[in-house]
Amino acid sequence: MATRLSRPQQRPPLLRQAIKIRRRKVQDLQDPLAQMTQEVNPASYHFSPKERDLLYEEVLYTVLYRLGQPEPNHVVEASELLQYLQEAFQVQPEEHKRMLQQAKELEKPIFCLKATIKQAKGILGKDVSGLSDPYCLLGIEQGVSMPGGSPGSRRRQKAVVRYTIPEEQTHRTQVISQTLNPVWDETFILEFEDITNASFHLDMWDMDTVESVRQKLGELTDLHGLRRIFKEARKDKGQDDFLGNVVLRLQDLHCREDQWYPLEPRTETYPDRGWCHLQFQLIHKRRATAASRSQPSYTVHLHLLQQLVSHEVTQHKVGSTSWDGSLSPQATTILFLHAMQKDLSDFHQSLAQWLAYSHLYQKLEFPSSCLLHPITSIEYQWIQGRLKTEQLEELTLSFTSLLAYGLSLIRKFRSVFPLSVSDSPARLQSLLSPLSPRVLVQMCKMKAFGELCQDTAPLPQLVTEALQTGTVEWFHLKQQHHQPMVQGMLEAGKALLSLVQDVLGDLHQCQRTWNKIFYNALKIDLFSTAFLKLQWLVAKRVQDHTSAVGSPVSPEMGENLFQLYISLKELYQLGSASLDRDGVLALDGFHHWFQPAIPSWLQKTYSVALERVQRAVQMDKLVPLGELTKHSTSAVDLSTCFAQISHTARQLDWPDPEVAFMITVKFVEDTCRLALVYCSLIKARARTLSAGQKDQGQAADMLCVVVNDMEQLRLVIGKLPSQLAWEALERRVGTVLDQGQLQNTLHTQLQSALAGLGHEIRTGVQTLAEQLEVGIAKHIQKLVDVKESVLPEDAILPLMKFLEVKLCYMNTNLVQENFSSLLTLLWTHTLTVLVEVTASQRSSTLASGRLKVALENLEICFHAEGCGLPFEALHTATFQALQRDLELQAASSQELIRKYFCSRIQQQVRLPILFHINHGLTVFCIPAELVYAPHTQAETTSEQLGAVTVKASYHSSEQKLYVELLSASNLLPMDSNGSSDPFVQLTLEPRHEFPELAPRETQKHKKDLHPLFDETFEFLVPAEPCQKDGACLLLTVLDHDTLGANDLEGEAFLPLCTVPGLSGCEEPSEAPQTRLPLTYPAPDGDPILQLLESRKGDREAQAFVRLRRQRAKQASQHAPRPGQ
Repeated sequence: MATRLSRPQQRPPLLRQAIKIRRRKVQDLQDPLAQMTQEVNPASYHFSPKERDLLYEEVLYTVLYRLGQPEPNHVVEASELLQYLQEAFQVQPEEHKRMLQQAKELEKPIFCLKATIKQAKGILGKDVSGLSDPYCLLGIEQGVSMPGGSPGSRRRQKAVVRYTIPEEQTHRTQVISQTLNPVWDETFILEFEDITNASFHLDMWDMDTVESVRQKLGELTDLHGLRRIFKEARKDKGQDDFLGNVVLRLQDLHCREDQWYPLEPRTETYPDRGWCHLQFQLIHKRRATAASRSQPSYTVHLHLLQQLVSHEVTQHKVGSTSWDGSLSPQATTILFLHAMQKDLSDFHQSLAQWLAYSHLYQKLEFPSSCLLHPITSIEYQWIQGRLKTEQLEELTLSFTSLLAYGLSLIRKFRSVFPLSVSDSPARLQSLLSPLSPRVLVQMCKMKAFGELCQDTAPLPQLVTEALQTGTVEWFHLKQQHHQPMVQGMLEAGKALLSLVQDVLGDLHQCQRTWNKIFYNALKIDLFSTAFLKLQWLVAKRVQDHTSAVGSPVSPEMGENLFQLYISLKELYQLGSASLDRDGVLALDGFHHWFQPAIPSWLQKTYSVALERVQRAVQMDKLVPLGELTKHSTSAVDLSTCFAQISHTARQLDWPDPEVAFMITVKFVEDTCRLALVYCSLIKARARTLSAGQKDQGQAADMLCVVVNDMEQLRLVIGKLPSQLAWEALERRVGTVLDQGQLQNTLHTQLQSALAGLGHEIRTGVQTLAEQLEVGIAKHIQKLVDVKESVLPEDAILPLMKFLEVKLCYMNTNLVQENFSSLLTLLWTHTLTVLVEVTASQRSSTLASGRLKVALENLEICFHAEGCGLPFEALHTATFQALQRDLELQAASSQELIRKYFCSRIQQQVRLPILFHINHGLTVFCIPAELVYAPHTQAETTSEQLGAVTVKASYHSSEQKLYVELLSASNLLPMDSNGSSDPFVQLTLEPRHEFPELAPRETQKHKKDLHPLFDETFEFLVPAEPCQKDGACLLLTVLDHDTLGANDLEGEAFLPLCTVPGLSGCEEPSEAPQTRLPLTYPAPDGDPILQLLESRKGDREAQAFVRLRRQRAKQASQHAPRPGQ
């Protein structure tokens, strides 16, 4: 007979070697702690010699009586395990042999197979309903050898258990009614003597009960059910049906098995009979060791685990490596064997591991995953009632101890995990430290923790309090660390500055690194917690320090206060940007504490900048930095200096608008003052360096650099509004100050500084221009003194080469703005020189021609294909007048005479010229090429002097010009009788174009102001000279005087180029009538005539001038008065 372990008060009889345990579905594990009688102290890892001996005997006994096949990765050889134990317990060889022999002499344990019948699936349906009422018979067959290693090779027998194992050693499960997937979950302990010839047998049967035919027909569902009725009719009443069996050799089993096994058939009729889920564990009973007899299994296993873990840690320390929490294969094998043989449940193994590792966790750093596994296992299997009061107190102590330890590490996390160690965040994040929030979170979420530590506050609250306390402790520690050795306000300020900077660094670390870890684990905002504590502590100490400083503030103290202000501002902005502001911070309005130091800061800023400017100028060699950078080193240093001033202003960023405005005004004032100081220093530096230079070119180089430096400075000064954020400042102070005050301060200062710089730049450029003007004047003067045989293009070469060299040099050494200014000055000066020389060479055609060519080339040179001055800047009034004068002076006398007639024709063009064609009236326009230029004439109104009417045509076949003078009208009375004796003189002008054609005259008409001449004249002349500019028919109307000179009635000019037949068209059939108004020459002299008159050696010019002067004199005697 067999006895279930669920009823421990009954002892099993000797004939029955197995104990059956039936578990309820709500029970998962056996409770061996019921026999614990001694409290375990996990805090002690050091055993007395007697305790060590008992434990060593226990573990030797475990190795000697090992059962089952080895697990994967477990040590197979017993000698290797014994060697490891000798080292782990530090036992001498002789002592080891003695104790090993002693263990061998102990009585063997009772070997047992703990078999759990979990469930089955897919079994055969033997009842009429197609289902079955299954139950199992199981037992161990002892002393039967099964060759081949597989019990399935034996001849299948009907009812193996029933006929091969005695009934008292046979065990039976409950019957599960009407199912093909029964669930039993029953555990049996089966004893055996020799594992090598023992086998486990299980038969599954369908329970049959005696039923009437009517009952069976009621359960009938299909034809298969009817067939089963006939089959049952042939067998004995109450005979159970065989469903299948499982036969296993014990020596093939591992210490723990959990598998699905196929149900074997007794015939091949139904080979697939389903599966059965079985769990096996090879255990010991009645172990002969003193430890097993005197101590609970859990306590012995805990001590063994502590001893082996201690040895593992020691081995890693010897090898200078950190322990990662994993055990060696030898230790893992030994602990597994001991737990299996002692039938220690998973729950109690996890409990032992938790107590051992949680204690070690507080002394040694190793992966937190070693604690997460027992936490998870305990939580999954937790039932408080299975533990005695002592064990509950032991577990409670481990919880509170680890919690306190974890909170202490959280309080000191800054020193435990310094970011100077590169893997500190990774250690915290990947649970490689005792501080890992995950361990504490998982532990505090356990049901066991909630039941045993009910008075403990929520973990987030505990962690927050620990962080607050740790932050205060860290601050005081840092304050003590920065305590100065020498007492004094300056030393105290430096120490306070270092403290604030440490606080800033810590908050940045909290924000960037630690905050994410704590928030993800516990939803705790570490940064806010730390900032609120630290800002209060910092504010108290800074306010006390600034109050003690007083005023006036020394430069050294001012520098320290400025750095402290900047750090405090950064601290305040860091918190303001990250916190949801609901309350008032201790740092609110902190800038008021530093206001007395502002004058010292401003003066220090100016002094440092002035020293840098002086040093930069003193070190400057006035050499361009490169081809593209044409200013020198001092300009770069000055730009950096001004940028530093702007940076200082941005650093201050004073919150109060009025004070911020005054600070900005002071910065602008100092910057402008530095700019003017720099101009004076750089000019003095140039004079100093050029004083010892004999080469004037080097002096010019330095002057170019100086001008470029000033230009660079002007660009930098112009950026002050953007660098100092004037727009934002004006918006801030707009409600406090009026717009006029802003304009009268900042903008006025800036414009004044820019104006001063502009004056300095213009002065420098003017100096450069003066150096070049002398050379330009010399070359222009040499131009007119060159021999007559030299061509104009060759004569101007020295001047152009001089300008090319100098302007290329200036373009290389000056920035574009200054080079353009230089070109403007040089162009103005060059025109002035050319005007003077042109006036002195009025009578020299050769010199004027050279000057004209020079002006044309100078225009091209100064324009430089768009890279120099634009044409709008070049074509000034002086340039245009000079261009006209040179064009006249360079022309020959004949060209001037031609131009004269062009101008007279233009004068006449301003008056209407009427054509009568077939009794019609049209307006005739003179081509623009006949017009030379505007000039001063004594213009008269239309036909005020009268008019003449002519017809003119040219016959190319005859090369004759036909002129028919028809009449004159409205002539002025020249005689005393109120009339005139008019006649007309016809000449082709200029005379040099028609030298062989003599003048023609009409008949003289007595006392007639409206004479009708009606005379025709023929001029034999080729067409070519008639088509030239200025070629015209001059009609001079005279009053014949018998006794004196003829009086001039007026002159009319008919441009020959407009005569029909000369334009290349067909010969005209009839010439049109042309009415020409009479005009007088200018009484004050024509500039062309003046120029011709100056050419004393030119007879043609003098003769032409005399005739024209005579006509002008005649005109002046009879010119009509206004209103006449």
